[in-house]
Amino acid sequence: MSPSARATRGAAAIAALSAIGALAVRRRELGPGLNRVARELRAPLLVIGRGQAGVPEDLPTDFSSVLSSRLPARVFPSGLGHRDVVVDGGLEVPVWRYEPDARRQAPPSGALVWLHGGGFVGGSPAQDHLFCSRIARELGILVVSVDYRLAPAHPYPAALDDAFTVLRRLHAEAAAEGVDAERIAIGGASAGGGLAAALAQRALDEGVPVAFQLLIYPMLDDRTGAGGAEIPGRGEFVWTARRNTEGWGAYLGRPVAEPADRWAPARWAVPARREHLDGLPAAWIGVGELDLFLDEDRAYAERLRAAGAQVQLRVEPGMYHGADYCTWSAAMRDFRSDAIDALRRGLAGGS
Repeated sequence: MSPSARATRGAAAIAALSAIGALAVRRRELGPGLNRVARELRAPLLVIGRGQAGVPEDLPTDFSSVLSSRLPARVFPSGLGHRDVVVDGGLEVPVWRYEPDARRQAPPSGALVWLHGGGFVGGSPAQDHLFCSRIARELGILVVSVDYRLAPAHPYPAALDDAFTVLRRLHAEAAAEGVDAERIAIGGASAGGGLAAALAQRALDEGVPVAFQLLIYPMLDDRTGAGGAEIPGRGEFVWTARRNTEGWGAYLGRPVAEPADRWAPARWAVPARREHLDGLPAAWIGVGELDLFLDEDRAYAERLRAAGAQVQLRVEPGMYHGADYCTWSAAMRDFRSDAIDALRRGLAGGS
């Protein structure tokens, strides 16, 4: 068994044991919605976004603390990938790179520019070390995970500028990197998925080719749960309507109290607000049926299809936002495997 596989199983075991105690204490506070969650996904992640009384809570000042305080440090083992810096036009963007040892001895490979989640205000590439390493290893490609700037200190377009810089430099240096410039995909999860969708739009407009979009429960529409209004059966766990409003507000530099439908966001800021989706690349979009983003993700998938893109949409029963980090779950392993298989096909030119 490889070191990364052992790390994955070890992290899963730790998290699974933690789940027993955490949910025993918080079961009543989580309410009847817990019954809709798949049994194997009833984990400590469920208490993220809820205060001691079980009601939705505001974003902490440092949202990164949510991840670091809830997940074991061993979920992020060392020795996976390595740090690098992409420099372009005076902008320096920190990244993590992942690739199999033998990749450069083979013909030019595909590549993936990856964007982590965290509501635009938190998270880091560390949370996806295992996933990015797995993609690089299984597909034999280069994965570049962008450590983009975070709101509110760096509102739009900082994160998108960072992502576009990395994509543009990867194209410019494709030959030196041993990458096939026609097989460069982009992807991300949650806010990172939203950034990936925005990056696809900007790349299209600026003439930078993208082969495929891998969008995992992407955060696409600032109008979802606007004002913190809850949506029945959606967003009860992990990422709530209140947090969505605050995350978008920080990213767009918009007061939380200002109605989203009265706000005209800047170009590429909100992917779902783009009027025409013609010319965008094929996509895989995966989301849980309990996720706040279910409706907006379905709508975006339908619009992409109507615009001529090949789109695979996967809606996972009993899944809440971010539940694919529960890697002890067979359903979540299959969810991630489906995403990787779709990326494999997308980089090969298939649907």
